[in-house]
Amino acid sequence: MSMDQQRVTLASGIELDTVDIGPGKIEGADAPTLIFLHGFPESHRTWRHQIAHFSCRYRCIAPDQRGYRGSSKPRDVSAYAPDKLIGDVFQLADALGVGRFTIVGHDWGGAIAWGVALGGQANGRVGRAVIANAPHPATFQKLLWTNPQQRASSQYMRAFRDPANDALVREHGLAGMLFKAFGGERAMTMEEDERDALLADWQDRDAAFGMLNWYRASPMDVPAPDAPLELPEGSALQVPKLTIPTLVIWAMDDLALPPVNLDGLEDYVTDLTIERVPDCGHFVPWEAPDKVNAAMEAFLARTADAG
Repeated sequence: MSMDQQRVTLASGIELDTVDIGPGKIEGADAPTLIFLHGFPESHRTWRHQIAHFSCRYRCIAPDQRGYRGSSKPRDVSAYAPDKLIGDVFQLADALGVGRFTIVGHDWGGAIAWGVALGGQANGRVGRAVIANAPHPATFQKLLWTNPQQRASSQYMRAFRDPANDALVREHGLAGMLFKAFGGERAMTMEEDERDALLADWQDRDAAFGMLNWYRASPMDVPAPDAPLELPEGSALQVPKLTIPTLVIWAMDDLALPPVNLDGLEDYVTDLTIERVPDCGHFVPWEAPDKVNAAMEAFLARTADAG
């Protein structure tokens, strides 16, 4: 399967290197579209197994998001605010002539996919959502305030935001920052060639700061470990309910995002399917590709009218 990329210029001027394959790309072809969003610290190749599986029947679009690899890397932290990242997805769809689509996201890509889904249900452009190991913004923020396990697991975000670590990144690339934050906590079990390519990507200093800027621009509040475990005064989060069909896939051995993130999700999603993947770590799209493909296959078939 070819994973060749094309350079796509968005209306904003941002350029994204993008995989775009499948029958829906051909003029006149009638096939639903899946837009895949990768997470930190990866690339479009997060979804290599899913694209290989679905591209015979779906148009599969997978960008390297802004700040990553060869895509545009604005210097200002504010350029990585969630509204900018969500806007990239709709502008990418516009640039490729896509009207309605299903959004698929993992990790940070999943966080953006929640926003794309909420915006897309309002304007009719997003018919379904598939989210893998990416917490809903409202539940995640509550856990950061009140749950000791999630707060402890998220302290790396404070390190990523701390400019005192910038010298380490300049000297060693992103790998230096990752090792400081996580050490050898869990070895990456991906194929050797994929791992080597990813390690090479992490040596790009501009991309390293682009990736870290996703954390620095996020409005998410990550309290210090010893801060009180309580909701701050006036902390009510107003998030509209997501009503489009939504599949949440969760690897149950995720050390950064434990399964407690699934609790109460039905309060925010009215048409919710949860697929739990046991004995699997955070990078579920390639750690357990067969289970992810099977869950997506069943969900997409069941919700075909919505796509």
